[in-house]
Amino acid sequence: MSHFHVQGAGLGLRRSLLGEIAKKPPAQTVDFFEVAPENWIMLGGQFGKQFRALTERFDFVCHGLSLSLGSSDPLDEKLVLDIKRFMAEHQIKLYSEHLSYCSHDGHLYDLMPIPFTEDAVRHVAQRIRRVQELLEQRIAIENVSYYAAPGQEMSEIDFFNAVVQEADCDILLDINNIYVNSVNHGYDAEAFLKAVPAERIAYAHIAGHYVEAEDFLVDTHGSEVIDPVWKLLGKAYELYGVFPTLLERDFNLPPLAELLREVETIKTIQDAWRNEHAKRSA
Repeated sequence: MSHFHVQGAGLGLRRSLLGEIAKKPPAQTVDFFEVAPENWIMLGGQFGKQFRALTERFDFVCHGLSLSLGSSDPLDEKLVLDIKRFMAEHQIKLYSEHLSYCSHDGHLYDLMPIPFTEDAVRHVAQRIRRVQELLEQRIAIENVSYYAAPGQEMSEIDFFNAVVQEADCDILLDINNIYVNSVNHGYDAEAFLKAVPAERIAYAHIAGHYVEAEDFLVDTHGSEVIDPVWKLLGKAYELYGVFPTLLERDFNLPPLAELLREVETIKTIQDAWRNEHAKRSA
């Protein structure tokens, strides 16, 4: 029996895709969907009916955008409770958020890096624990892309691991973010993967990025996944077995058929590594 809340390969559901997906649900390709709850909580009318039909048929997870876990602003407990009601209403399996902040006396409209310090570990872990208390379930925290590390006292992986250990939460493992950060900050992506506490992985993200320069990538979620990122996903499955993985695409959306083709690529890699692990254990 799997310990995962969802299974297989997923797709981030964007509002512009809702009508087409509701008309012809891709049940043979997509095993679960992900939504940003802030964008869907107040949905009503025809969109609301279409969304309800999908949540009744597919497994869903929530991926938050604005909880700002690393901020010094007070935690938005009303938002957490609104998300709790939304998840209960639609039987949503899991909530995840970014290990970042996006507010300081008001919203910044970007995901900013938390300083890699011991003080920050204690601060953000306490806030994650409070969210888990309010939701009455564990949440998953995503490793984020970042472009500067002011006040850095420890490595990214040591900071990330310290937070999830102190908070006793799960992990949303973003494969593209590992690759982007490894290029931008000059570390070994596989070494990062090997240091992740795999027993905490709830699911993973995979996405595309923009190449600004040979040594500078921008995490955009606006293009196709590239081969080195697919290979890194395969390495993660090799190390830890197959876990649920979701395709993110936030803008520059291609036709749905192209997104489904990338979801099929996830499934192909998953099947290959399931077979490989079965051979190795035979």
